[in-house]
Amino acid sequence: MSTQAAIASVKHCIVVEAPIGHAFKVFTEDFGRFKPAEHNLLSVPIAETVFEPRVGGHLYDRGIDGSECRWARVLAYEPPNRLLLSWNISPQWQIETDPNKTSEWEVRFTAETAHRTRVEIEHRHLERHGEGWQSVRDGVAGDQGWPLYLQRFADLLSRPS
Repeated sequence: MSTQAAIASVKHCIVVEAPIGHAFKVFTEDFGRFKPAEHNLLSVPIAETVFEPRVGGHLYDRGIDGSECRWARVLAYEPPNRLLLSWNISPQWQIETDPNKTSEWEVRFTAETAHRTRVEIEHRHLERHGEGWQSVRDGVAGDQGWPLYLQRFADLLSRPS
């Protein structure tokens, strides 16, 4: 592995008290319940975040005015073990329309027991974003990035139904 590839990847992991199938289902069906509302590229507040559960589907925010921001595309959808999505957000925190300039994030779900699941996110190929890619890495690796998403996901799973 090259030095650039090593530093152009971010990995985070959390263990949740939930069966693998339930963890996968909540991650995909309820993504908008743990995604911070302030993580928004629209010019209006978010009404909902939608995760289309299929290869070729999108992860997008819909504003209260009906506008949409499609910030990820589903590249692999393998319930209950794996998701692979593009990251269509540039170093300027705007939508990137050139797929050659997008990174990808993989989410793996691994059953540790019948009722405990390890959830790992690897955000890789950040160098594809070109000049300024380090700001994307720093953003997703920082406290308001993937660690926050994973903690909010775990908190959602721990709430009584």
